[in-house]
Amino acid sequence: MRFITAGESHGPELTAIIEGLPAGLPLSSEEINRELARRQGGYGRGGRMKIEKDQVCITSGIRHGKTLGSPVTLIVENKDWKNWTSVMSVEPVPEKQKKIRCVSKPRPGHADLVGGMKYQHDDLRNVLERSSARETTMRVAIGAVAKKLLAELDIQVAGHVAVLGGIEATIPENLTIREIQERSEQSAVRVLDPSVEEKMKELIDQTKKNGDTIGGVVEVLVGGVPAGLGSYVQWDRKLDAKIAQAVVSINAFKGAEFGIGFEMAQRPGSQVMDEIVWDESTGYTRTSNNLGGFEGGMTNGMPIIVRGVMKPIPTLYKPLQSVNIDTKEPYKASVERSDSTAVPAASVVCEAVVATEVAKAMLEKFDSDSFEQMKEAVKRYRLYTQNF
Repeated sequence: MRFITAGESHGPELTAIIEGLPAGLPLSSEEINRELARRQGGYGRGGRMKIEKDQVCITSGIRHGKTLGSPVTLIVENKDWKNWTSVMSVEPVPEKQKKIRCVSKPRPGHADLVGGMKYQHDDLRNVLERSSARETTMRVAIGAVAKKLLAELDIQVAGHVAVLGGIEATIPENLTIREIQERSEQSAVRVLDPSVEEKMKELIDQTKKNGDTIGGVVEVLVGGVPAGLGSYVQWDRKLDAKIAQAVVSINAFKGAEFGIGFEMAQRPGSQVMDEIVWDESTGYTRTSNNLGGFEGGMTNGMPIIVRGVMKPIPTLYKPLQSVNIDTKEPYKASVERSDSTAVPAASVVCEAVVATEVAKAMLEKFDSDSFEQMKEAVKRYRLYTQNF
């Protein structure tokens, strides 16, 4: 499975094309729209979420509620486009109109300045429109398709916020993936620890008053994954590496870790490796999951546990020092509409990109021209690995 996304933040629409889905996968626009609505929620979101009520339009690859095996095209309309038609016009405009909302003051921490250098844009709007986190709309839509495929194969995905603005949530032990889903959905900041929810909301409110932004850490878990996805035989076939790349590709994400992650550096090997056990009903399992479900770049049958760290959003309402690229004079950076934090929403995006990589790995490993054929292949493989 492969995909491509297109569209600008204030352009007429966002588009994604997915190629490589099996024929016969049940899929509806309602299932995708539920994920899009989750992305737009979360405490701390800004005014754009009041304008955009993202709804997907499926224009190819599905008939009568099932995939055809041909490319699937997803489109989401930008409701705010009507307020930006002159600014974002695809047709040439008179010289006197070219400076309409032209951006010449790059924001520290954003793609503005370097993107302008790379593509020789003297109007940095040409950069910020595509580098905007609005692009994650389509990755959530693609992730919704991936989640549907995984759910049909008894693989579950859940995400939550582990840290927000330095406030760390206690994560209860032995929760099922379903319980994590339910608890995070009930929280405005998507935490599993109700005792810190109000502290986080107060911090978000104060940060907004200060004209500042805050980041955090999100965690995604994938349960029911069969052993053997990915491979050790070549560096670019390791699934944990592919997931890490996908996580860091999310706007404002700066790092990823699996299981106990960087804490491994503080422990001896005897307190890191997950001991192997076997019984007739479940097959091979581990007594712990410090490695986050991976050994040698391959899934080991334990739940995948991956964390991503999101930096504070670089657009500040009290902008930082920058330089006007036209005059080269010191200036305060441009201000685009922004959130004080998007960490709760980012956990939904992180779920989507992780689910997408796991779905791609499943489609790579198993016969997948037909979804019925794929389900049978997965069922046989699970029995094989259980009794290996």
